[in-house]
Amino acid sequence: MMKGQIAGLMRQAQQVQEKIKKAQESLAELMVEGQAGSGLVKVQVSGRHELKSVQIDPSLMTADPDDRETLQDLLVAAAKEAHAKVEQISSDRMSAATAGMPLPPGFKI
Repeated sequence: MMKGQIAGLMRQAQQVQEKIKKAQESLAELMVEGQAGSGLVKVQVSGRHELKSVQIDPSLMTADPDDRETLQDLLVAAAKEAHAKVEQISSDRMSAATAGMPLPPGFKI
C-alpha cells in the first residue's frame, strides 16, 4: 500500500514539474508595460525582468532641471509598476501550475 502512495505522489510531482516548466517558458515570452504620469512615460519589461523599451512623451523633454528630476521619478515609477506586474503574473502562473500539490506552509516556487 505504501509503495502505491509513493508512486502516485511521484507521478503527481512529475506532472507538477512539467506544468512549472511550461509556466516558466511562457513567462520567458511575456512582455508587460508599466506607465507613469498618465502614460507620459512607458516601459516594457520581459517576464525575466529585463527592461526592453522606454517611451518618453516629447512634452517631458525640456532643459529645466526640475523637469529632469520629475522624468527620473516617472521612469522609476513606471519600471516598478512593470516589475510588480511581472511578479504578480509569475505568482499566478506558478500557483496554477502547483494547484493540487500539497506544499508546506510558506513554501514558494
